Amino acid sequence: MKHCRLYIPLLALFLIPYLATAQYKSNLSAKKWVDSVYKSLSKDQRIAQLIIVRAHSNLGPDHIAKVTDDVKKYNVGALCFFQGGPIRQANLTNYYQSLAKTPLMITIDGEYGLGMRLDSVIKFPYQMTLGAMGDTSLVFEMGRAVGLQHKRLGVQVNYAPDVDINNNPNNPVIGFRSFGEDKYKVAAMGIAYMKGMQDAGIMACAKHFPGHGDVAVDSHLDLPVINKTLDQLQELELYPFKQLIKAGVQSVMVGHLFVPSIDNTPHHATSISKNAVTGLLKNTLGFNGLVFTDALEMKGVAKYFPGNTIAVESLIAGNDMLCLPESVAGTISAVNDAIKKRRLRRKDIEAKVKKVLLAKYNLGLNQWQPVSIENLTNELNSSTNSIRQKVAEKALTVVNLINPDGFRNDFFSLPLKGKKIAYVAFTNNEKTVLANRLQSDLNADIYYIHYNDSPGKGGSVVKNIIEGKYDAVILGFHDVNLRKGANNYGISQNALQNWQVLNKENAVTMVFGNPLSLSNFCTAKSLVGAYEDDAIFQNTAADWLESKFVATGTLPVSVCNWKYGTGMVLKNTATGGMRPIDDARFAPIDSIAEAGIQQKAYPGCVVLAAKDGKIVFHKAFGNYEYDSTHPMQLNSIFDLASVTKVSATTVSVMKLYEEGKIDLKKRLEDYLPWTKKTNKAKLTLEDIILHQAGMVPFIAFYKKTLNADGSVRSDLYRSVRSEGFTTQVARNLYLRDDYKDTIWREILESPVIPPGQKYIYSDNDFWFLGKIVEAVTKMPLETYVQKTFYQPMHMTTTGFHPLERFPLEAIVPTEKETHFRNQLIQGTVHDEGSALGGGVAGHAGLFSDAYDLGKLYQMLLNGGELNGHRFLKRETIQYFSAYHSSISRRGYGFDKPEKDNATSSDPYPSKYASPQAYGHTGFTGTCVWVDPKYNIVYIFLSNRVYPTRENPRLSSLSIRRSILDAIYKAVVPNL
Repeated sequence: MKHCRLYIPLLALFLIPYLATAQYKSNLSAKKWVDSVYKSLSKDQRIAQLIIVRAHSNLGPDHIAKVTDDVKKYNVGALCFFQGGPIRQANLTNYYQSLAKTPLMITIDGEYGLGMRLDSVIKFPYQMTLGAMGDTSLVFEMGRAVGLQHKRLGVQVNYAPDVDINNNPNNPVIGFRSFGEDKYKVAAMGIAYMKGMQDAGIMACAKHFPGHGDVAVDSHLDLPVINKTLDQLQELELYPFKQLIKAGVQSVMVGHLFVPSIDNTPHHATSISKNAVTGLLKNTLGFNGLVFTDALEMKGVAKYFPGNTIAVESLIAGNDMLCLPESVAGTISAVNDAIKKRRLRRKDIEAKVKKVLLAKYNLGLNQWQPVSIENLTNELNSSTNSIRQKVAEKALTVVNLINPDGFRNDFFSLPLKGKKIAYVAFTNNEKTVLANRLQSDLNADIYYIHYNDSPGKGGSVVKNIIEGKYDAVILGFHDVNLRKGANNYGISQNALQNWQVLNKENAVTMVFGNPLSLSNFCTAKSLVGAYEDDAIFQNTAADWLESKFVATGTLPVSVCNWKYGTGMVLKNTATGGMRPIDDARFAPIDSIAEAGIQQKAYPGCVVLAAKDGKIVFHKAFGNYEYDSTHPMQLNSIFDLASVTKVSATTVSVMKLYEEGKIDLKKRLEDYLPWTKKTNKAKLTLEDIILHQAGMVPFIAFYKKTLNADGSVRSDLYRSVRSEGFTTQVARNLYLRDDYKDTIWREILESPVIPPGQKYIYSDNDFWFLGKIVEAVTKMPLETYVQKTFYQPMHMTTTGFHPLERFPLEAIVPTEKETHFRNQLIQGTVHDEGSALGGGVAGHAGLFSDAYDLGKLYQMLLNGGELNGHRFLKRETIQYFSAYHSSISRRGYGFDKPEKDNATSSDPYPSKYASPQAYGHTGFTGTCVWVDPKYNIVYIFLSNRVYPTRENPRLSSLSIRRSILDAIYKAVVPNL
C-alpha cells in the first residue's frame, strides 16, 4: 500500500497531457466508426477486443504495470474494476484510456452500486431487500441512480441485475443478491432495475444465465449441477431472463453451471456450451445483445479446462466477451490456433469484434471524455441515502405478531409513550442507533448481549428483563452476516439460548440482516424483518415502532412456516393495539370478490378500504388473466379509465380554481381562444364539468385511421417509433404525431345541443378541461399533476405512460382488442381516443395501484392535507364535491349518490352512502368513493374488460356496490 500511495501522485503528473483532450472524439456514424476502428486493428488486437482483464485501484505498481501492459501491448477490449477507491479508480481509468488504441469498455460488478467494490462510496440496498417491497418504481429509481453513479465514474457496463431465482436457501453464492424466490417478482424487479440503469446510459447485464439460484455449490470453487428438465427450467429459472430480453436488456452473463438437460457433456459448463449460449439463449430466446462469460478464472470451469483452452471453448459456444481469462497473450494464441484448426472462423471473430465496437459506440465511447475527480466522491454518494431511506421503509416486514398490544402502526396514530419499554441488542458492538433512538424517544431501558457472551453473562440481562416487568420488550439482532456459512450468519448459539428465554408475548424480535437468517427465529412470538443494519434501517425501525408509517413489506423468500409474500399490514383497534386487517367483519368482501372471479366478471381485482385515516382492508384477488399463474398483487397497476377525470383533471381544476386562475362561470373561448367561431366557444366551464354542456358522449376517432378491411392505414402508422411517428397507441403501433390535430378538428366540428338542458355524460367535456389545465399552467397535464399532487404525496405508481416507468409485468392487461389495435392491450391506455391523443387526456390515460390512489382520496377526505402537507383548501373540496345540478346527481367533476338514494330500489353507489359522498367509476372496471360522513375511502380496481369489453357482469352482479355495502356494515356501528 505504501508503494501505491507513492505511485498515484506520480501517475497524476504524467496524466496531465492526456487529460487535456478527449482522445476518442469522433462524429462518424456508428457503422463508419465501427468499420474504421476495426480496420485499424491487427488480427491479434481484434481478438484482444473480446477480452476483459481485472483491474484494481487498491493494488500497487506491479498490478498497474500488468494492466498497462495488457492495454498498451495487446489493446484489450475492456477492464473489470474490483476493490479500491473512487478517486484512484478515476485516475486509473483516465490513465488506461489514454494508453488504449481503442477506447476501453469499463465494467464493474455493482449489483448494489459502486459501494459494493469501492471504499468511500455508500452501498445501495441489496437486491433481496428490494424484493421485500412491492414498489417497482422505486427499483427503477434506484437503477437509474446506480446508472448515473457508474456513468460519473466512467463505467459503461454494470454486471447487474442478478435475476437468479433464490429457490434454494442453502445457495452459498446468490442469497441476498437475488430479488427472491418468486419468478414474477424477480422478473418485474429485474426489468425495473435494468430499465433504470439503461435509462441513465449504462449497459445492464442479466445474470447468471440460465439461472444460478437452485444450487448448493459455489461456482467460484467448483461446478454446480442443476438436475432439472428443460421444461422445468423454462417454467422457472428461465422466466426472468425471457422477460428481461423482451424488455430490452442489452447484455447477459452466462454462469458456470452444469445442466445435463441442456448439455450433458461431462464437466461442460453452460458458459462454454454451444447448446446453452447459441442454442438456448440466442436461438430459442432470441437474444442478440452482448453475451459475457462469467469470470473464466473461477474454479467451476478453470479446474476442468486449464490454461487458455477455456477462452476458445467460450467463443465456440457463442459468447462475445471473455471475462478474466488466465492470460491475454495465451488467449490470443489459443484463439489463433483454433482458427488455424478451423474450430473457429475468422469471420466469427470479426462479427463479435464489430458487435463489441458497436456497443462501445452506443455507450458513448466514440466521444470519450476523461473522468473529472472534482467533487467526485460527494457526487457518487448524492442520492444513495435518500433511496436507502425509501427502501428501508417500504421493505420493513412484519412477519408475525402474536400479541401486538403496545405496538401501533398507522399513518395517524400517536406513539405509545409512557409505557415501560426495554431494548435488548444482540450485537458485537457497544451501541446501536436503534438503542439511542428508543432511549431518547421512548425512555427505553437499554441492554446489550454480545454474540461471544456466555449464556451466564447474557442471563443477567435476561434476569433484569424478567424482573423489570416491562410492557414491551424489543429484541434486536444486529451484525448479521450476509451469508450463512459455517457461523450461522454470525448469530451464536449462546445468543439464541438467551433469546429463547426472552421470546415472550410482550416481545418483538427485529432482525437487521439477510431474511434467510430468520430461520433462527421460527418460534418468535412476534417477528419483524428489517433487512439491513446501517443507521438508516435502524432509524426506520424506530420510526415504525413509533407508528410513523405502515409496514407493507413482504418476505421475498419462504422461511420456517412463513411462505413467500408473508407480511402483515396492520390497523388500530379500539383499544389501541394492532391487529391484522383481515378479520371476520370483512369476510363478505372476500366472498363477493371471489364470486366475481368465478362468474367471470373479471380475472382479478384489488380492494382497499380506509376508515378514519387507517387502512382497514387491502387485498388482491385472482390473476392478471383467466387460467393464468400470474397472481394479482397489492401493487398491481391498473388502467383507471374515467377515474382519470377526477384523479387528474378535476383535482387540477380545483387547485387552479382556488388559486383564482380558473373561473367556472367563464366560457371555453376565454381559456382556449382556438375554440372561437365554433359551437363550443360559448360553453361555460360549469356546464362542461357537470356534463350538461350538450356535447356528444363519445367520438370513435380511431375508425378514420383504418382501412376498409379494418387494418391500420400505412400513411398514419408505423410498427416502430420513428421520426414523426412517436405517438404509441399500442405495442408495435405508432401513430403519426400530427394526427392529434385531426382529433381536435373532429371534436370541434361535433354537434352540440342547447347547454344546461340535458345531462349527457361525455368524454369530450374532459378533453377540453384537460386542455384548459395545460393552457393555464403552461405545462402538460401529466406534468402538472405529478408536480402538484403525485410526487409530493409519494404516489409512485400513479401517472400516465406507465411503460416509461414500470416493466410490463407490473401492469394489469385490459382487453384483447379485435376492432382496432388487434392485440392484448397492456401498459398502453385502453381508451382509443386517449391512445390516439398520446396516452394523456383529461378523460382517460391515468394508471395507478390501489394504495397510491388511496393516498389522493385520503388527502381529499382529510380536507386537503396529507402527512402535514396542504394540497387543497377544505372549502374547495366541499364546494366541488357537493351537488351542483338540478338535472343530474353530479358534483363538479365528481359523481355523487342518487339524490333519492335512501328510498331508491337501485341505490348508487351504496344504499348506505351519505349525501356527502363523492367519487367516480371507470369503464375498465374501477371505482373510487369517499364518504366524509363516515370517514371512509373505498378503492376497487379490476380489469373487467379482459378479454372483452362486452362483459356486463361487473355491473349486472352489482359487485362494486356489494363490496361497498359490506365495508359500510363492517366499519359503521349499528348501520
